[in-house]
Amino acid sequence: MKHYDVIAFGTGSAMNIVSELLGHNPRIRVAVIENAPVGGICLTRGCIPSKMILYPAEIMSHIKRAGDFWIDVEVRGIDFAKIMEWAQGEVMGESRMIEENIRRDPRIDLYRTTGEFVGDYTVKVGDEVITGDKILLCTGSRPLVPDIPGLEEAGYVTNENFFSMRKLPRRVAVIGGSYIGLEFGFFLSMMGSHVTIFDMLPRIAPGEEPEVSYLLELDMSSHMDVVPGHRVVEVRRRGEAKVVAAEGTEDHDSIEVEVDEIVVAAGRRSNSDLTKPEKTGVKTDANGWIVVNEYLETTKPNIWACGDALGRHMFKHVANYESQVVYYNAFRGQRVKADYHAVPHAIFVQPEVAAVGAREEDVRGKGGDYLVGYYMYKDTAKGLAMKDEHHFAKVIVEEGSERLLGSHIIGPYASSMIHEAIVLMNTRDQSLIPAYRSMHVHPAVNEVLERAMFSLAPPDAWEDLKEHLREHAMEVRERTLRRLSRGKG
Repeated sequence: MKHYDVIAFGTGSAMNIVSELLGHNPRIRVAVIENAPVGGICLTRGCIPSKMILYPAEIMSHIKRAGDFWIDVEVRGIDFAKIMEWAQGEVMGESRMIEENIRRDPRIDLYRTTGEFVGDYTVKVGDEVITGDKILLCTGSRPLVPDIPGLEEAGYVTNENFFSMRKLPRRVAVIGGSYIGLEFGFFLSMMGSHVTIFDMLPRIAPGEEPEVSYLLELDMSSHMDVVPGHRVVEVRRRGEAKVVAAEGTEDHDSIEVEVDEIVVAAGRRSNSDLTKPEKTGVKTDANGWIVVNEYLETTKPNIWACGDALGRHMFKHVANYESQVVYYNAFRGQRVKADYHAVPHAIFVQPEVAAVGAREEDVRGKGGDYLVGYYMYKDTAKGLAMKDEHHFAKVIVEEGSERLLGSHIIGPYASSMIHEAIVLMNTRDQSLIPAYRSMHVHPAVNEVLERAMFSLAPPDAWEDLKEHLREHAMEVRERTLRRLSRGKG
């Protein structure tokens, strides 16, 4: 039985910790366990390949607007296979390089299998059993596939095999209207597929502010069918096609769409059923996510966890941050608390969506007084140049202190614009004052967020804007549902 100083589950953010350890300890012995392509979810089947294919989709979205600027453009073809081969080839090449580097280091043993706990600090890896002094549970997550009658028989793809596609499906149903489903749906739509997105919740992008979700629904409905509030209840074969049947969660209306492929993006599930951390005394919650304290320690001494395994903020930048917290707490003798007050995220469709910090419902629930600022892209010089009529930035500020509590943007370059808010929320006072004192490049999109910060008003001052977006989205949604219910979708 081999014994190690450290056992690390996963080759994603866990390797941040392992790399630091190798740099400081020439005699350390590390076991690294990986049951999927080396490099983790982000590199091999998540963030990076998805953003690679989304850039061509972004170009196509701009081309579709070319006529608004008196530019006559003809797209003669899209080589879907080449785009997919490029994205998958690049990331898998990087994966192989990372694996080779790991194998070259004599201090590391790489186990290409699923590690399963069989006792205290004891892990079965293939035909071997190993033990470790300290263990890092960076076990990631995998797609949650809903139990829908006929789905398995009909077949589907998830982010695990999406990038292996080489033929563009003519018609696609996407089950799930959050990050992954929206991005894959947008990509396929821009490549030429007819896309229908289903989500059982009342809004797509349900984690966003309602007005952001409704505006996003309006934008995406211009080139696909968006069907929130509908649960997929059955899938069946009809010749070579697949029929997806959905039912309204409120009025129980039924619709069906015939498609060539189904993309399942209905959420993520824990890998604890595979790794069985409870056998070493690590507590998990009802859904299998690993329970940690504010220092990212599990319920078992000398075992830490980070990333998707916690089931909290499933973003690579969060996992990287958490890996630093684990490193300092587990190996540097410090007591660093994980701080989640300013976790940013973005949805890389067109328009982009980005946010950091609190939503209005979060602030309202705490009973504090707050102010809200909005500003439209169209009311800036850059927005005028871009003919952007509808998109906006929003800030939520604590009244009196001017402490920035949250920011939400929907529009061009939102994923980059949000960083001013992130920085402000990580200053000592988390105040808007540095933004007020700063010069912002003119004319540029950053002025949209700057002016939102100068447009603070009581929350109810913006109710007309919110209600207008909601009503407009409902009108478009009703038209879509009427068309699909008549079988013309």
